[in-house]
Amino acid sequence: MPADLPAAVEINPRTPPRACLLWLHGLGADGHDFEPLIPQLGIVEELGVRVVLPHAPQRPVTINNGMVMRAWYDIRTGDFRNGEDDPGIRDSERLLQGLIAREQDSGIPAARIVLAGFSQGGAIALHTGLRYPQRLGGLLVLSAYLPLAATVAAERSIANVDVPVLQAHGTQDPVVPFPWAERSRDYLRELGYAVEWREYPMPHAVCPDEVAEIRDWLIRVFGEGRG
Repeated sequence: MPADLPAAVEINPRTPPRACLLWLHGLGADGHDFEPLIPQLGIVEELGVRVVLPHAPQRPVTINNGMVMRAWYDIRTGDFRNGEDDPGIRDSERLLQGLIAREQDSGIPAARIVLAGFSQGGAIALHTGLRYPQRLGGLLVLSAYLPLAATVAAERSIANVDVPVLQAHGTQDPVVPFPWAERSRDYLRELGYAVEWREYPMPHAVCPDEVAEIRDWLIRVFGEGRG
């Protein structure tokens, strides 16, 4: 891994990878957080998908009394949309772009790369994917919201106006309230994005039914069946 890119957990198929899933964790976690979930998706050996689970940088987080932890950006208030950490968000966008470029350099085209993330990680995946200058394979946004929403219309990339987007959220989420996700979905649809929406009776988490939906969506997006 180049020195300027975040360290990551990497799961590779036995054969040369034909696609890549870049999955970003949430606040205070690390790349190992979703590692146990990956085998449930049935995409690594079955579809030749390389999975990269990067670790966010360590930084002080204001809402947690300045405690240093892994975070893709600072959160200053309970309403994440107020006083957004523009520099931190854009720095993590740069890191994710670097990871995408690394996969492209290894021979995987952008159209075979899916950006995914949970909570903060989902926010960065969505933020970056809407702006990426080449067509990506898809955007998977879990228990997250659209950051820097006011800048999207001016900054979005024409290349990804039709990128597949799956957005899923828990109706009982106390961390990223359900209405925030609904507003993000509605705004993206107003801009013309065909957002697929799933909701589940759960808190800030991932549930088995959601994992099954993610699996089906990834298989469809990567354009291959099992086996």
